[in-house]
Amino acid sequence: MLNPSPAERPALPEAAAPAQAAAEYWKATLSNAPGLLELPTDHARPARQDYAGACVGVELDEALSAALAALSQRHQATLAMTLLAAWAVVLSRLSGQADVVIGLSPEGPGRGETGGPIGIIPNHLAIRVDLSGAPTVAELLERVRERVLGAQHHQGIPFHQVVELLQPARGPSHHPVFQATFAWRNTPRDGLVDGAGPESSPVQVTFDLSLALGESEGRIAGTVTYATALFEQATVERWVGYLRRILEGMVADERGSVERLELLPDAERRLVVEEWNASVAAFPTGTCVHELFEAQVQRTPEAVAVRFEDESLTYAELNARANGLAHQLRGLGVGPDARVAVCVERGPRLVIALLATLKAGGAYVPLDPAYPADRLRYMLEDSAPAALVTQSSFASTFAGVDVPVVDLDAAVEGPETNPAGAGLTPGHLAYVIYTSGSTGRPKGVMVSHRSLVNHTAWQAAAFGIGAHDTVLQRTTISFDASVWELWTPLATGARMLLLSSAAAKDPETIGRVMADGGVTVA
Repeated sequence: MLNPSPAERPALPEAAAPAQAAAEYWKATLSNAPGLLELPTDHARPARQDYAGACVGVELDEALSAALAALSQRHQATLAMTLLAAWAVVLSRLSGQADVVIGLSPEGPGRGETGGPIGIIPNHLAIRVDLSGAPTVAELLERVRERVLGAQHHQGIPFHQVVELLQPARGPSHHPVFQATFAWRNTPRDGLVDGAGPESSPVQVTFDLSLALGESEGRIAGTVTYATALFEQATVERWVGYLRRILEGMVADERGSVERLELLPDAERRLVVEEWNASVAAFPTGTCVHELFEAQVQRTPEAVAVRFEDESLTYAELNARANGLAHQLRGLGVGPDARVAVCVERGPRLVIALLATLKAGGAYVPLDPAYPADRLRYMLEDSAPAALVTQSSFASTFAGVDVPVVDLDAAVEGPETNPAGAGLTPGHLAYVIYTSGSTGRPKGVMVSHRSLVNHTAWQAAAFGIGAHDTVLQRTTISFDASVWELWTPLATGARMLLLSSAAAKDPETIGRVMADGGVTVA
């Protein structure tokens, strides 16, 4: 017999609690419970619930069925409680939620299993399973046992009254309080579940997922019924495999942590952990990003590197002008890991300033001129730059700062030759971009040349960006999406088409400029 002996069966209170006590129990038990089980669906949830469904079979062999019965007896739980606990583990893993509410279907775990008179529970019971704190298998069984017995003892009010008490956020897209259920069939129905036909036959469903199991001739079997608007059959079949592995893990080590139970079969784990993460790729590991640009200058010196409105610079011209500023920055002490704040209006001089900072060996700190003055001054002070590259129009913004200032409106003095390396390596900083500060003060995020070159090489290869392309640069330099728009085209011989600040905010202008400029990558 799979059911525990009368002496081992958990005792149930002799009489149901009064309606008031039941109401208080459900309000306390389900207070602040998650309103939606966030399962990874194959299809977006419809605005209104679709009741079409199908089912897939579940069958456990005799050895596992017997081991689960023995596990249940050792912990004074019913077999149904143990299966409910395993179902909760699977749903928790899939959803990423440690707090899971499961509807206990009217037939299970029925009172016939817990020592009381055999009968049908008149309405669904919401079983809230807490998987937080890394409980062991034994501890989880105890938690589930207590919740099931408590729910059965307080079933004095129908489920719709529980919903009225809780007043959860409701909508037409899903069932309130719980969207997954469990049922234990004391009398197997030859594979039929909730009136459903054979496996894969269309059925009507109320819930996203419903697991119904029973025991016959030494085997546990049943079905998972699912909403076809949300899930594909192959997905649910895979999840049935997860359930089997969780059950195998539970009987193998009841003292082990539930969160360490193996969910994925070996082949799927290898696919997820190894094959999908096989991201190692060759890239110029010993190179800094401006050196990629300098190599491109040698290959295509007369090709257009930057276009802005009616102005353009070839690769040779951009290199020469950036070199002059880079030598000037070197004279101010800029070198490896030294920061250079750059606050320049969008245009070719912005690209020159950023490139010159890298050529000098420093890391640029982009300051968008559109930002509030106090924010700009905070980022300037926090980054402690060796120099500030800006324009005379922003003199009042930075008045009184104790930082050497290079005014691009004045003459830039310096040789047009590439500066010497000055000990710069790919491990040194390329830039520091500040976060939005939406959760507090902005924080500077440091990125090395190695990371930037890796990203640039990946993007160029993944999207086939090369000398035939025109790349749109419209993102503010204070946002990290600007990084690829700047350096991928310059490292690959493409043309960078810069938008002005005003144009970058107007969709109609963006479309026109893209069409007129022959943009191929945006």
